[in-house]
Amino acid sequence: MARPKTITTFFMFSPYQNALAMSTSNYPVTAIAIICKAKRYLVKRLTIMYDLKTLKGLIKIAHGKGTADVLIKDVQIVDVLSGRIFKDSVAISNGIIVGFGDYKSKEILDGKGAFLSPSFMDAHIHIESTMLSPSSFARAVIPHGTAAVISDPHEIANVSGIRGIKWMIEDSKDLPMDIFFMAPSCVPATPFETSGAEIGAEEINELLKEERVLGLAEVMNYPGVIRGDASVLEKIKVSSDCPKDGHAPFVLGKDLNAYLISGIGTDHECTRLEEASEKLSKGMRIFIREGSSEKNMKELINLVTPYNCNRICLVSDDKSPDDLIDGHLDLLLKKAVGYGIDPILAIRMVSLSVCEAYRLERRGAIAIGFRADLVLLSDLKEFKVIWTMKDGRIVAREGEVLEDIRPKKVPNRLLNTIHIAKGWEEKIKIHRRGKRIRVIGAVEGQIITDALVVSDIKDDICKIAVIERHHKTGNVGLGFVKGFGLKSGAMASTVAHDSHNIVVIGTNDLDMIMAVKEIERAGGGQVVVGNGRVLETLPLPICGLMTNKSIEETAKKVKGLKRAARSIGCKISEPFMQLSFLALPVIPYLKMTDMGLFDVERFRHTPLWV
Repeated sequence: MARPKTITTFFMFSPYQNALAMSTSNYPVTAIAIICKAKRYLVKRLTIMYDLKTLKGLIKIAHGKGTADVLIKDVQIVDVLSGRIFKDSVAISNGIIVGFGDYKSKEILDGKGAFLSPSFMDAHIHIESTMLSPSSFARAVIPHGTAAVISDPHEIANVSGIRGIKWMIEDSKDLPMDIFFMAPSCVPATPFETSGAEIGAEEINELLKEERVLGLAEVMNYPGVIRGDASVLEKIKVSSDCPKDGHAPFVLGKDLNAYLISGIGTDHECTRLEEASEKLSKGMRIFIREGSSEKNMKELINLVTPYNCNRICLVSDDKSPDDLIDGHLDLLLKKAVGYGIDPILAIRMVSLSVCEAYRLERRGAIAIGFRADLVLLSDLKEFKVIWTMKDGRIVAREGEVLEDIRPKKVPNRLLNTIHIAKGWEEKIKIHRRGKRIRVIGAVEGQIITDALVVSDIKDDICKIAVIERHHKTGNVGLGFVKGFGLKSGAMASTVAHDSHNIVVIGTNDLDMIMAVKEIERAGGGQVVVGNGRVLETLPLPICGLMTNKSIEETAKKVKGLKRAARSIGCKISEPFMQLSFLALPVIPYLKMTDMGLFDVERFRHTPLWV
């Protein structure tokens, strides 16, 4: 079955009316090509275009005078457009829904009374956080009903810049799902850390020319926007005709007004209902996040009503592989319905609401002329997926992917990214300069941290170090963290948002040094050390972030890491996810960068000793 042709097009306003007139001739694709060569105008879109012969054929089939490719009969159709469920059959041709009811068809699929839903779409995810390549990620999520995601590749961008992003775009080609991207806006996230690369307005403009790059990724430097920082505003300016994602934890009042006037439209950082409500009422789309370590659904789900669900999406943001192997958006739907949300509203928030947020035409609903991206569900409570359909063909059934998905070759320049200056071992020693220290307080289930001042470092307090690993600068940031519960040993990772230097915590210097040396040996990854020996290592050779291994192999390793972490006393359920966010200086309150302890509220470094 031929897949529908996707091309890039735009609103057809003057001065493009001549091209619009041409589209009624025998050369619709030529007309669109002329528009695409013009300056990007108003809105970048992905839509479906056919030549005149194909269009005539589809009209004939839709009118009941031809033969469809597929007829799905005896299903309960989840209609997210009108908020109802009705029994009928669905006819598909050329990967497009052409009609409801009885049609002649080449193939008949019997739904046996199950629920036919639009396939699921994740409006905001960092694929790198799954530690899987895009192709391996696709293989993992398609059986769970996911047929599209909007990915922010700023993790790999912080290590390898635009080259890393273009590899992800390449690796995600020709998959039985759609992986869209946003152009990273904050590489590095702040000027107070050392990243492996920088992405400016020029690089963003280049990325926006890619067909599957939809807009500007989360603008994490909200202080820069509010202050009117020229470099930040230039990135917003070059993406002025595209969707722009936000990242504004606790930003409210006139600060929020100043942030929103720039054209930023979404936020996934809300942790309180009042915060989400104000942002929603001021025009933002709210993405309710339920990831592996960031769990906000319970607090925010009461925000959802039939009146505003078109402005709300359910997203995963960061998902660990051992969580992902159990499910993706199907689990979020199950949880939302468990909290009392109507199943149709829940499904809308992972389908049509996503398409409306990113201006993806004729997707996200079961309707005439829409893409046949569908999922057959046994029920609307557990959301057990029977099969997933992409462009009118079944691509996964009963948990198994039916198409061959092979990862692309990884360029060597993305495989050798650990470059630490000599002498760092001596730099992790902390010399007393006072009686009291500032301590980062890890918060279970959140990526925000507490800011504590204590005088007893024996009370569940570990040393933390962030070691620069991109340019051999020799930078080592030092501090203390409370909340992990370590009794011995050390944990280290090259997944350290967003600059992805090496972050290591431990109870003693020797084990911390051993953990970092194991990271070097593995070419990047995560490691647990206990009592002078390496207990478990997960190699992540692709930029220190990802592997081309399967999700089954990766999840097994992650579970081994967690067992090893528990064996040295760690009491946090997602220890490495939590560890990775200790280095993110755009999430309150205290964080650690390779340049030192960082106060996010004041947006500056702060002394360790009080």
